[in-house]
Amino acid sequence: MLKIKGIIIATIICLLLCQAGFAEGTQPAKSTGIISAMQNEIDLLLATAEIDHTDTVGGVDYHVGTLCGEPVVIAKAGIGKILSAAGMTAMLNNYDISRVLFTGIAGGVGDETRVLDVVIATELVQHDFGNLNNDGFVWCGGFNGESGHYTCDAELVEMAYRAALAVVGEGHVFRGLVASGDQFVASEAFVRRLQEEFNAIACEMEGASIALVCEQYNTPFVVIRTLSDKADGLAHETYENMADLAADNSCRIVMEMLKSSKAIEKND
Repeated sequence: MLKIKGIIIATIICLLLCQAGFAEGTQPAKSTGIISAMQNEIDLLLATAEIDHTDTVGGVDYHVGTLCGEPVVIAKAGIGKILSAAGMTAMLNNYDISRVLFTGIAGGVGDETRVLDVVIATELVQHDFGNLNNDGFVWCGGFNGESGHYTCDAELVEMAYRAALAVVGEGHVFRGLVASGDQFVASEAFVRRLQEEFNAIACEMEGASIALVCEQYNTPFVVIRTLSDKADGLAHETYENMADLAADNSCRIVMEMLKSSKAIEKND
């Protein structure tokens, strides 16, 4: 009987201590969700992070741990809007995510950009969403009368911009609209269309779908892209030579952002 009473008392004490801890704000910290399309876009992050465990959900590996002292969940969702949207949704449904950083590479669209420059998206569009008829393709924006433009979190954009400046230097970082579609663009004519219709400065295959899901879940997000090519007739060749270096630069920007967040937390 005494043993049972002792167990009951110990259990009550543990529960009270847990409740006191939660009341004092010692709840487990929310994680930063870091997501990409390809493995080389997270390799540097995984090599640097302390991974506690890896969960596989829907064929996607979610690596849970810490990076630069911050709790993170890192995943490679896959190439294209469908896989990226599915991977993003699973992450937000299965983990307590406070913000999303999409890291990776893209093709340069803006005339002012060069290979290995960095583009921080301020907004995104699905450039291949519309109507195709005998007169050609007509972009029609988003669903149910929405504008079709997805806006990145202003604070994360500013943080990513400052981090990119620290990594690649002044004159190599740009902010603006990124156009997403399910095509690898290697066409000067299509680049001109993206410039004229959207004033885009980069194009890729996932950002807008990530943005759409994050908006639906009311989760702040930013898309960070280092240019692996100029989306022109030489894009395939340039991509082969520059993709890994470009991907690592985007990873370094993510890590610089996390370091800055940790420094702010310490000062607070």
